Amino acid sequence: MKHLLIFILIMFTSCKKLLDINSSHAVSEENFWNTHDDTRTALISVYGLMRAAMADNNAWWMYGELREGDFTALQRQDMKAIIRGDLRASYPLLQSLSNWRRFYAVINAANMFLEHVGEVKERDPKYSEQNMRVDIAQMRFMRAYAYFFMVCVWGDVPLITSSHDGEFEDKPREDKQIVLAFIEKELVQSAADLPYKYSVDDPQQSGSYYNESSSRWAGVLARKLTAYAILAHVAAWQGKYVDASVYGQFVLDNYSKAGSYYLSTEDLVRSGGFFHWKQDNHILAFNFDWGHVDATFSGHLEEMTLAKPVINKALPDIYVPKDTILSVFDQPLDERFSLDTLTGAPSSTRYFANFNSQVPIFNKVKVIQDGNTADPTFRIYSSTIIITRLENITLLQAEALAVIGQQQRAIDLLNTIRDLRKIKRFDPVREGDLIDAIFRERRKELMGEGWRWFDLIRYNKIKQNDPAFMQLIASGGIYWPVADEIITQNPLITQNPYWQ
Repeated sequence: MKHLLIFILIMFTSCKKLLDINSSHAVSEENFWNTHDDTRTALISVYGLMRAAMADNNAWWMYGELREGDFTALQRQDMKAIIRGDLRASYPLLQSLSNWRRFYAVINAANMFLEHVGEVKERDPKYSEQNMRVDIAQMRFMRAYAYFFMVCVWGDVPLITSSHDGEFEDKPREDKQIVLAFIEKELVQSAADLPYKYSVDDPQQSGSYYNESSSRWAGVLARKLTAYAILAHVAAWQGKYVDASVYGQFVLDNYSKAGSYYLSTEDLVRSGGFFHWKQDNHILAFNFDWGHVDATFSGHLEEMTLAKPVINKALPDIYVPKDTILSVFDQPLDERFSLDTLTGAPSSTRYFANFNSQVPIFNKVKVIQDGNTADPTFRIYSSTIIITRLENITLLQAEALAVIGQQQRAIDLLNTIRDLRKIKRFDPVREGDLIDAIFRERRKELMGEGWRWFDLIRYNKIKQNDPAFMQLIASGGIYWPVADEIITQNPLITQNPYWQ
């Protein structure tokens, strides 16, 4: 605990420099970076900082789910502004979300690790070359993923690859293509050194990783499959679909080595199910482990979506209107949501509860306390923020293959997901365009998982049949504005032109 506190203080004082705030070190580093206990503390702290960045103000969903998405806000005017794309509206929530500070805290902590890890190798004979190599690969991955997410949100961002222990020199925003090239290079190199699993005598990580069993690290740390999955997302974001198909195929060929598997609908939504705890099936996720006293009142989708009769809250902050539900889930027998053909009633409450009321409750993600309680008086949650999973990659691979002309392989992957959800296989005569069908399936499968806005961007880049959206892409309106605070602190930072 002492080492953890020291590291956090070191990281934050250094991060303040990085963010152009006058500061001085409150803690000497000479008592840190001495043993492999220090590297473990520092490594886990980087994951914790990323989790905090995604959970703060429910950022993962604010950026990826709300804008032009399926959810409607009932009373929250700040959320309504995000949904309609009015991102310069004068609300504290929007100012906070426009500030990239928390992501640079992740990057700075990863940079510090990479700069100091060699000192531990010199001082602690217990810290093996292999252990260091795997640790470095994780930190390079985490830094690259932080940059990728920021590029998706802001476009051009400063590219900083050292922790700047001394005076920090103001840096301008770097062209996003240069940042994306850096991201891909880092992910490829980290993938080479990451294991499929930890503490199972993987050739790249033998023995017990930091003296813990494999169950301790299940779904917690970046693995080889994690790096390739994010590489597939990075390539697809750039429209490099041949590359995306290569990276995606690696995931599909090797997912069993990482302990992943396709989810039945019951696996996905059962109480305390897929979004519960930490699992090898989480290709990239940030968990709130009830057993580690990580449950919180905020930073979870449930905070915004649950209400009576699930919990004692009169109305949710956001909900999916009934008309939207019926237009999206338009196939009979869909286990996620469908209406009984005889009674007209919902066939299940897997995705939605209280459907027959004016405000249906999005019920897909529901991990109250440890996931095993149905007591509506508890409003503390421990659900995991799932960044990507096997079904996501399968549909991303279908997207890539459809774009590059490998239609039948794309259809087969689309049908893999449809078979899981018990709906009819793809019929081009009945349904028309394959790309449209793939994105419709992503909309259903990944609803509430933070992907809707980013999917809309990729879809419109492929189809180019919506002039208004294409103008939004061309003008940089798909990105968030940069917080005024950041621009004030660093005169080299310019505002996204669309938001000037």
